[in-house]
Amino acid sequence: MNSLIKKSLIGVVLAGTTALPTLAAEISWIYCGDKIDPVHEKAIADWDAANPDNKIAVEVVGWDQCQDKATTLAAAGSPAGLAYVGSRTLKEFAGNDLIVEVPMTDEEKAAYYPHIVDTVTIDGTQWGVPIAFSTKALYWNKDLFTQAGLDPEKPPTTWAEEIEMAKTIKEKTGIAGYGLPAKTFDNTMHQFLHWVYTNNGSVIDAEGNITLDSPENLAALQAYKDITPWSVEGATAYEQNEIRAIFLDGKVGMIQASVGAAMRLKDTKINWGVTTLPLGPSATGPGTLLITDSLAVFKGSGVEEKATEFAKYITSPDIQIQYEMSPDAGLTPLRPMPQVDELLKTTPFWKPYIDGIAYGGPEPLFTDYKGLQNVMIELVQSVVTGTAEPADALKKAAADLEQYK
Repeated sequence: MNSLIKKSLIGVVLAGTTALPTLAAEISWIYCGDKIDPVHEKAIADWDAANPDNKIAVEVVGWDQCQDKATTLAAAGSPAGLAYVGSRTLKEFAGNDLIVEVPMTDEEKAAYYPHIVDTVTIDGTQWGVPIAFSTKALYWNKDLFTQAGLDPEKPPTTWAEEIEMAKTIKEKTGIAGYGLPAKTFDNTMHQFLHWVYTNNGSVIDAEGNITLDSPENLAALQAYKDITPWSVEGATAYEQNEIRAIFLDGKVGMIQASVGAAMRLKDTKINWGVTTLPLGPSATGPGTLLITDSLAVFKGSGVEEKATEFAKYITSPDIQIQYEMSPDAGLTPLRPMPQVDELLKTTPFWKPYIDGIAYGGPEPLFTDYKGLQNVMIELVQSVVTGTAEPADALKKAAADLEQYK
């Protein structure tokens, strides 16, 4: 029995079945977060009015429990109609026959920015509908640049410049030049993948071959090692939000972060800038890891067809762009639209987040995404703590990944 189902059934035995108390014709939606976004509230009300026999029954579940709730219900034979999931889980769900295909037309695919559809595609078929999208950019503290004798209006454009500037800041000011998070946390993998995708690297190819042990990725891991001495001390104690808090306190020169950092920086006195992520020697253009969350339609709910229809409705362009533009969302738009063009004109700090998409890469899809995550975290931690050299660590990680693909 697959480990996903084993863990899920154990959860059922310990906690009891927690199937949603909905009518057969209702579409249950496991919604991650603390509350329903107002844009979605209105869209659900409109759907319910037009589909009185298939109303949406939302269960809001905290981010820490959301994934497990959807998995447990599906494995117990009481699946939700659909759930908000990290796209990284789709291959595992599909492999266990827990979700149904949600194929896209060529027109639907073309409406998204490049590579977005790749994040939900397995063997040429789509298994989820993207609902949230995140990219990263580089932030720098202009005052710390000035204190270190660097030009505050010239951020690094290459890894070599980034490492040298981090070194200069640390030596000249005593403040960490870069914030490198390496805590045992999923974002440690994500942060490293941003370096992979700014050097034309990859982890697994379309045929399922592990490509982690490559010259491009070795260069990325070596750069991680080289910037560590000039980064925040004790990198394994920090995840991305903790590193962001240090930057917001003016105690680190550069970080890579989502647009949420810009939203928070507006309320500080920090003199900051944001730009595309610096590039490695093999880069062909500005890149970033492309992370999406998706709506997965679960098998066996009895409302699969209507749940699929709702998933495409709630993520349709007009509703989706309103959700993405919500003040608290902090999301990168999934599609190029006139509203995005206007956003770039009125709010320049958005530009790097869009510019990195064309050469970015999707989060790798594995049948055991937690296995992938743990291997990648160990890879990063072994190098930043000095317990392994980059080449050896990369070979070991590549071999370890074979069992999870």
